[in-house]
Amino acid sequence: MAEIIEITDLSQPELDVYARLTESQLRNRREPEKGIFIAESPKVITRALDAGFEPLSFLMERKHIEGQAREVIARCGNIPVYTAEREVLASLTGYELTRGILCAMRRPKLPTVEDVCAGARRVAVLEGIVDATNVGAIFRSAAALHMDAVLLTPTCCDPLIRRAARVSMGTVFQIPWTVIGDSPADWPHPGIERLQKLGFKTAAMALSDDSVPIDDPGLAAEEKLAIVLGTEGDGLSKSTIAGCDYTVLIPMSHGVDSLNVAAASAVAFWQLKAK
Repeated sequence: MAEIIEITDLSQPELDVYARLTESQLRNRREPEKGIFIAESPKVITRALDAGFEPLSFLMERKHIEGQAREVIARCGNIPVYTAEREVLASLTGYELTRGILCAMRRPKLPTVEDVCAGARRVAVLEGIVDATNVGAIFRSAAALHMDAVLLTPTCCDPLIRRAARVSMGTVFQIPWTVIGDSPADWPHPGIERLQKLGFKTAAMALSDDSVPIDDPGLAAEEKLAIVLGTEGDGLSKSTIAGCDYTVLIPMSHGVDSLNVAAASAVAFWQLKAK
């Protein structure tokens, strides 16, 4: 049975994870085994539970305890459920809760690149993408459109931050992913070489004089392909493009030069899926 706790003091330390800790503090980089992330909405929380993530506590509107949160609460045993009315929770967190439910969960240890890529034929590589909405949308497309895994460079937004996980609709818990490298110095080199040693050809999504169109038959014929997508503003770095086996473009019309990275990812994943 869950322990229902009415919030009477917004300053109580048990609520720090929801109100006063930064994303960096939640990650706890000095002691990763103590890291926490916040899952938001019943669907996202359910997918995290389905994937085996450990819940630590809930924060939710009172009406949801016997409503839309009932099933997820029942799955989590005797953990605290902190509750109050919507206005109180907004004062605590600083934002309106989507569907009125948050869950603090234990952050998992990341797998190695080799483990994530074992058996994979198509992987997405995100270079320096910092917008949580874009990262969440890319994960959702990757899961839906036949990618086997996602790799993020060390300068990317963390997929487990609340907004990214919510926008992904919980697919961050369904598709294998990890960070490629321990520091920014590990990408693009030796990161690209690491992928090539695993048998992947690398395709940089970028505009270049030697770009091939995304429907090029040679791309589709590759047994293992890593699709590399760049940051929102400048796209991929020149050294990344130079190090990849292909430079690939999505042909545009009406004078449009490119798509938002999340939209481009969906087109690329669909077109370049393994045959």
